[in-house]
Amino acid sequence: MNIDINDNICNENLFSTLFTKYSKSLHDFLYYKFGESFNPKDKVQDAFIKLWENCNTISPNKAKSYLFTVANNLMLNEAAHQKVVLKYQKEKPKTSTNETPEFILEGDEYMKKLQNAIANLTEAQRTAFLLNRIEGKKHREIAELLDISTKAVEKRIYGALKKLREDIEGI
Repeated sequence: MNIDINDNICNENLFSTLFTKYSKSLHDFLYYKFGESFNPKDKVQDAFIKLWENCNTISPNKAKSYLFTVANNLMLNEAAHQKVVLKYQKEKPKTSTNETPEFILEGDEYMKKLQNAIANLTEAQRTAFLLNRIEGKKHREIAELLDISTKAVEKRIYGALKKLREDIEGI
């Protein structure tokens, strides 16, 4: 059985053409259906990765429906996962502590202040700060991820810490 090169999605030129042709409309579809909260850009990339992994089994005329189905299913899986996460976040641990109600209330208020202060940072500061403090990445790694210099990362983190100290007294 002779296979025409146009019938094989594994051809990089054809795959690139499919990506160019469908990626924007696929992103828009996911964004309009699910919003930004489930990161539709990542799901578009994941759908194209799955297409590439299964390129031998999918014909080019079925590629669009395959991409949209896979991406939609990825988003639905993410939504289901978020429901589980939210369910367990709402549940309070059933263990007792020696903490007073005032201490717990102060901790909750502090966390709200901290979250608001982090939200008020510039996007650049917030990204660098969270990559460093939450994900534990080193300045060099952040610089590579963001395609900036190490000094720029240090400046962003320093600026974020300074702003957080101003917004939350006693941090």
